Amino acid sequence: MTGCFYGVGVGPGDPELLTLKAVRLIQNADLLCYLSNEAGHSQAKEIARFALDETKRSQQRLPIVIPMSRQRDAANAVYDAASALIAKALDAAQSVVFLCEGDPLFFGSFNYLLERLQGRYRCQVVAGISSLHAAAAALQRPLTQQEQSLVVVSGRHSDAELLQALATHDSVVILKAGQARSRILALLKRSGRFDQGLYLEQIGRPEQRIVGDLAELENKAGPYFSLFVVLKK
Repeated sequence: MTGCFYGVGVGPGDPELLTLKAVRLIQNADLLCYLSNEAGHSQAKEIARFALDETKRSQQRLPIVIPMSRQRDAANAVYDAASALIAKALDAAQSVVFLCEGDPLFFGSFNYLLERLQGRYRCQVVAGISSLHAAAAALQRPLTQQEQSLVVVSGRHSDAELLQALATHDSVVILKAGQARSRILALLKRSGRFDQGLYLEQIGRPEQRIVGDLAELENKAGPYFSLFVVLKK
């Protein structure tokens, strides 16, 4: 029998938000995979640090370095190579865990590996707390109530798409807001919902920041891990 490929959500940043199941699978994995930058730093691995047993010599590690580019050819080549290495471990009946920031299937890179391996190997997904839900908890504000509608969009959407979301839905969460922060602020003003907006970055991390009055937010690009929450009052 082949091994099992696990996509394990580790949450948005707070190491204490890992589930018991996530900790167990991480500690028992034969091969631990995670995205990494060229310097060797991995956000997901850092979040999961308390679950890692650095003395376990038998556990192999596979950092996956994805080029930061909107062009997908180079990234796809890296995912192809990583999935081949993971398949080799699965063929050897090893358990393979891929650490996923937030939730594996919510804007997660895990899906690119899952689509390459699913159907050929056993795969399981362990849900993690997403930035969406961590933001609501940090704000202590409900995202929806009763008949209210909620939409999740990205700072990569066009002006027209973001304005449509703001005009149509009671609650709007805009993820990947960092590079688009100035544009989003302008669109919130155009939509008449500037006063309903809240801004969060680095949720669950020591450098977490919450801005309740968008007039105090710098009109410039922000960090990658940032989002807007727009709630009708």
